[in-house]
Amino acid sequence: MSRARTTIVSVLSAVVLASGLTAGSAGPAHAATCPSSASPVIDGASAHWSLSCSGNNVTVSGWVHDTGMDGKCAKVRINAGNGRYEDPDACGSGVRTNFSYKFKGTKSAQARLAIA
Repeated sequence: MSRARTTIVSVLSAVVLASGLTAGSAGPAHAATCPSSASPVIDGASAHWSLSCSGNNVTVSGWVHDTGMDGKCAKVRINAGNGRYEDPDACGSGVRTNFSYKFKGTKSAQARLAIA
């Protein structure tokens, strides 16, 4: 299977797993509300994140793991419903980075896993 086709299949699989959150560098991310979680996997990267709410705030926490020996970084791109943006990354094969971000004034966020 070609690398492009493998990537597309991985992205589509991650979309199904994400239950409202999109993974991969292709296609738009979809907003999710609390409680929600996803565990996407694409070529060279894996991640897990959860959304939890308290009052009018959402917290997105989890990890991103670089699984490829390709010189690229694994990233989780997070856009909150309040316009704030975060993009934790893990650079270097085998590197795993934990993250937790609290976004005030919203109960939704969109996230996606990408390679950059």
